[in-house]
Amino acid sequence: MTEPTSVQGAPREEAESRGVTGRPLNARGARLNRRGLETRARVIGTAIDVLADSERGGEASANLIAKRAGVTWGTVQHQFGGVDGLWAAVLEELAGQGDMLPWKDMDDGSVAERMNRIVDALWSGLDSTPGRAVATLRSLLPRNTAELTRSYPRTAEQLALWDRRWRRAYARAFRGLVVDAYRLERVRHLLPAAVNGLYLEKHLSTWTDIDDARAVLAESVAHYLDPRP
Repeated sequence: MTEPTSVQGAPREEAESRGVTGRPLNARGARLNRRGLETRARVIGTAIDVLADSERGGEASANLIAKRAGVTWGTVQHQFGGVDGLWAAVLEELAGQGDMLPWKDMDDGSVAERMNRIVDALWSGLDSTPGRAVATLRSLLPRNTAELTRSYPRTAEQLALWDRRWRRAYARAFRGLVVDAYRLERVRHLLPAAVNGLYLEKHLSTWTDIDDARAVLAESVAHYLDPRP
């Protein structure tokens, strides 16, 4: 059994690239003028709206986004280099819109109190525009990680950054507590999938009391991390 570890703080923030410093570049590496920047922002904003408003794996597509943004596919290629660049730009934009977990009061209180806040925060994230957009986008991508990396390398890189942000947020939420490091790591893998499953269940015909299920999830995981009476 792994010895208990005191989580004193999250890993140091990494310098995550958001493209070239200053004005974004087009697919050929040239700086965009004002009109180009406006077009880029419109396409990305339209993509987020389309993805967030679509059922997972539904009508969302790069061609539909281009049409609704009022641009040609050639413009998308000029701006982003293709669908991989578009999805990567969308993820990069969404990453700048907020933290994975709200810091206020997140790293204060008992294990049970913190776990309740984390479950609530993950739930709110799934129910937000960024959360719905990312969920739909992920449903459009290859399920196999190797295929994803091969076919959508820039998108895969951005998704890896999202995972690192989740790791940092999760570690920071438990700083100052003495918890078993092995169990803490196992729970990190469980939580997004478990909350996502409950979120999906809520939007289906169900006899499940989702509020009770969320409470039991938080209580059970907290007891797993801190089994003391």
